[in-house]
Amino acid sequence: QVQLVESGGGSVQAGASLTLSCSTSRYMYRMCMGWFRQAPGKEREGVATIWMGGGSTHYADSVKGRVTISRDIASQMMSLRMNSLKPEDTGMYYCAARTDGGSCLTLRDADFGSWGQGTQVTVSS
Repeated sequence: QVQLVESGGGSVQAGASLTLSCSTSRYMYRMCMGWFRQAPGKEREGVATIWMGGGSTHYADSVKGRVTISRDIASQMMSLRMNSLKPEDTGMYYCAARTDGGSCLTLRDADFGSWGQGTQVTVSS
């Protein structure tokens, strides 16, 4: 388990950009980190993941081309840059970590054992 803290959420207009950040209490080469979001009344869905060791990434089809996930090993941070935001991007965004060495090509929240408290993103039209 690792401790995760998100930051960077806020309220923006459609078309704007936003960067979310997640700090982790420790770095592990064989750790997968990801972003999930939950809109009101909907199930939580995976947005993107990144393999902390090699940096390979995986994205949900709904955000491909608009979102970039990245990591900074030295500062033990992981970020999500979101461009061209849409009202349907509104939701609580959670940082998550998988430390069992399993595949990072997953957007299933059940595969991730550590979670942050979440940061709210609101996009108005």
